[in-house]
Amino acid sequence: MAEAQPAYEKRPRRRGRKVLVSLFVLLLVLAGLLVIADRVAAGVAERAIAKQVGDELAKQNARASTPKVDVAGFPFLTQVAEGKYEHISIALRDVQGSVQGDAVSLPKLDVDARDVRASLDTIRSGQGDVVADRVHGTGTISYDSLAKLLDRPGLKLGEQNGRLAVTAPVDILGVQLTVNGTADVTVSEQGKVALKFNDLDAEGLPALPLARTLLSNYAKGISVDVPLPELPFQLAVRNVEPQPDGLAVTADATNVPINSVS
Repeated sequence: MAEAQPAYEKRPRRRGRKVLVSLFVLLLVLAGLLVIADRVAAGVAERAIAKQVGDELAKQNARASTPKVDVAGFPFLTQVAEGKYEHISIALRDVQGSVQGDAVSLPKLDVDARDVRASLDTIRSGQGDVVADRVHGTGTISYDSLAKLLDRPGLKLGEQNGRLAVTAPVDILGVQLTVNGTADVTVSEQGKVALKFNDLDAEGLPALPLARTLLSNYAKGISVDVPLPELPFQLAVRNVEPQPDGLAVTADATNVPINSVS
């Protein structure tokens, strides 16, 4: 008959389990610390880039609220080691620029930088180039700012069924009328916003050929190419589209430095 195994022989097995559990907990703690360190490092980089973006805006005589920067991709420290960052987003709010002395307001400008290159020395010292292969920007120009650039007293712009709508007081043959209509909006070869008002009317317009001619001349007078303020990151406007909150602008650029240090 086999003798029963002493109870104390089972203790090493329990100790083995405790060691494994302890090791597992230690690994979880280390992993958590690494994640925290990674996020802290990313936060430092985001604040540094935000400051550089603010400096760049100041060089262009533009103002904005503090840029919000987000460095995507995990782990961040691996990207630092490689000197390449897959995606950096920059949110700008209340951007104030100027065109020929007139203030232009962009309530928002969101910039998406892809495949950003920056050496470890650049990140460490703050000296050197941070370059993005591709930059895409979407922004909104307030209608009040756009109307001021047209320099017509009382003129108001807005959106109507996806088109740019205009309302303005006008004197035609001594009669004060209110002009209403819409415009085609495109981007010119020079990167300006091209406005073409070809569908204007005015209630109470005298039924005279001269009155219609004067209304047509007014439409031509506000059908102009409107220059935009210089956008950061060398962004070139590619498309504009009327939206309820303003004129939506889409822009892009390639091989762009996104910092102002050298």
